[in-house]
Amino acid sequence: MRAKTPSESRTVMTDLVLPSETNPLNNLFGGELLARMDRAASISARRHSRRITVTASVNHVAFNRAVPLGSVVTVEAAVSRAFKTSMEIFIDVWIEDRFTGERTKANEAIYTFVAVDDTGKPTEVPPLEPETDLEKERFAAALRRKQLSLVLAGKLKPSEATELKALFL
Repeated sequence: MRAKTPSESRTVMTDLVLPSETNPLNNLFGGELLARMDRAASISARRHSRRITVTASVNHVAFNRAVPLGSVVTVEAAVSRAFKTSMEIFIDVWIEDRFTGERTKANEAIYTFVAVDDTGKPTEVPPLEPETDLEKERFAAALRRKQLSLVLAGKLKPSEATELKALFL
């Protein structure tokens, strides 16, 4: 199976924040942003695997900055690491200043998707070859996150979490 780069899965979705999508403070509902991120991540996972993909987990979400009514919000997603049947997707959320056009990072998230066949059985995905320094950094960190998740779920012994041990020894 041919390795792919994160740029091959890159997905960019830009939209406007409308009144029906905001809370009483006139900021985008967190759930609305989660849905937008899930859609972008789904497309990214599908582009990488060329399979049906399903959300396995939302590993991390940081709501660092409110997204006000009327904002132009851009969700950028790309596969940060591919495992056997799963893919970690890193998502950056940007807001655009209405007057200057300057983009500011507002939020980020990390989702995990699994590729499945027509019967819903997990199926292998292509490996990932990061190219840029940021892609390489996210690629390396993805293995640590996966090992931590497996240890916490009781599916991996802490002594077998090689990447985590390397952080502390």
